Amino acid sequence: MKFAKVALIASIAGLGLAACDSAAENQAEDNIEAMEDARDNEVDAMEEAGQITEDQADAMDDQTDAMEESMEEQADEIDGNDAM
Repeated sequence: MKFAKVALIASIAGLGLAACDSAAENQAEDNIEAMEDARDNEVDAMEEAGQITEDQADAMDDQTDAMEESMEEQADEIDGNDAM
């Protein structure tokens, strides 16, 4: 799971550099959403397989949501927008 988190953050860092206008920012946010969905699906599968508890899954989901928010804020900042 740590590898997936590192890969996710590295991917988003690359997206942040590419987000230089509104279209790029929108694409970055779409990619962030897709990565969030993939991680949510991975966490759900781990919980269903009994690899983690419901509490652990909830904590991981909260962590995913926090990472998504942070990455979207970074995309906003790079684009020069403070939409939040």
